[in-house]
Amino acid sequence: MAQRDYYEVLGVSKDVSEAELKKAYRRLAMKFHPDRNPDDEAATEKFKEAKEAFEVLKDREKRAAYDQFGHAGVNNQPGGGGFGGGADINDIFGDVFGDIFGGGRRGGGGARVYRGDDLQYNLEISLEEAVSGTSTEIKIPTMVGCDVCDGSGAKRGTSPSTCSTCHGVGQVRMQQGFFSVQQTCPACRGKGKVITDPCPKCRGQGRIQKEKTLSVKIPAGVDTGDKIRLSGEGEASDSGGPAGDLYVAIVVKSHPIFQRDGADLLCTVPINFATAAIGGELEVPTLDGRVKLKVPAGTQTEKTFRLRGKGVKPVRGGAVGDLLAKVRVETPVNLSKEQSDLLMQFHDMISGDNAKKHSPQAHSWLGGVKKFFDELRG
Repeated sequence: MAQRDYYEVLGVSKDVSEAELKKAYRRLAMKFHPDRNPDDEAATEKFKEAKEAFEVLKDREKRAAYDQFGHAGVNNQPGGGGFGGGADINDIFGDVFGDIFGGGRRGGGGARVYRGDDLQYNLEISLEEAVSGTSTEIKIPTMVGCDVCDGSGAKRGTSPSTCSTCHGVGQVRMQQGFFSVQQTCPACRGKGKVITDPCPKCRGQGRIQKEKTLSVKIPAGVDTGDKIRLSGEGEASDSGGPAGDLYVAIVVKSHPIFQRDGADLLCTVPINFATAAIGGELEVPTLDGRVKLKVPAGTQTEKTFRLRGKGVKPVRGGAVGDLLAKVRVETPVNLSKEQSDLLMQFHDMISGDNAKKHSPQAHSWLGGVKKFFDELRG
C-alpha cells in the first residue's frame, strides 16, 4: 500500500510552522491513541502514521529531503519513516506522550532524560531603546550544573550506581488485570541511577543555584509582549539532559510624550487659540529631534497631523510608521483685566450677526437646540 503524503496525514500545508505542526500532531495523537480506541486496529494504524509523519517533518534535514525527494528521501535514513527494526509499540506510545506532556527522551541506559526548565525574565526598556534597539546585561538566578560533581550529584571520586529496582531503565511495569502499565520507577524517580554518597555542595541534586550575567541584544522595533529566546540559558537539567531556554519578555515603559500604536507614534501638542485661529508654525518633538509643523488658520482642537516616516520600523519588517500629532487648543488662564477686556471686545465682534461666519459649529448647534425646543412646544 502506497504511503500517504506526510502533510496530508497531519492535515497541514507545506509551509506549516513548527508550532502548528506540533499542534496538529498532538490533536491526532490524542484522537487515535489506543487507550481511547481499544481493539480498533484502524485507529492504531492512524496513530502510527501520524507519528511517522511528525518524526520526519519536525526534523529540518529530513523535512528538506522529504520535500525534494518524497518518501524515497527519508525511508533509508536512520530514524526515517516506518517503524521497522523491532520497535516496541509501548516505546512508540511512550515517546509520543513524552512529547505531548513534557516527558524526556531516553538516555543510553534506558532511563528518561529530562530537559531543564525554561525561564522567563521581564525586561523593562524605554521607548527610545525599543525603537532604535540596544544591548544590555541582565542578572538572573538560575539552577546550573554543580561544578564540584560536574552535575552527577555524586561525591567527587564516586559515581551513581544503577538502580536495583528498575535495573537502570527508569521505569517499571505494573500488572493491572489484563494490562501491563509502565510507570516511573519510584526508587530512582526515572533516572535509572541512585546516589549512595551525595555531593556535599549540591546534596545529590547535581545542580546549584547561581546568579549569572547575560548580555542581551534588543533588536530595533520591539514592543511590549515580544520575547527574545536565549537558547540553553534556562535551568540545568537534573537528569543529564540539555538545559532549558531563557525567554526575555520585553516591557516598554510609558513615555511622557509619545504613545505607540503598532508602527505609529502618537502625541498631543497644545496650541494657543490665537495660533489655532490665524495659523502659524509649531515645533513638534520626534524621536529624532524637533520638526516644524505648519498650522493652517482655523485649526480646531483634536485636529491630527501626520508626519510620515517619523514612527517606528517594526521588528518583523515592513514600512516605517508615522507620527500622528493631535493638536489641542488651550484656553488661556490667569488673564489680567486688560486682557479680559480685549477678549470681551473680540467676543462682541464675532457674536451676533457674525456668529454664523466666525463660529459655524456653534451657530449650527444653537440652531439645532432651538429647533428641538420649538418641536417640543409644537
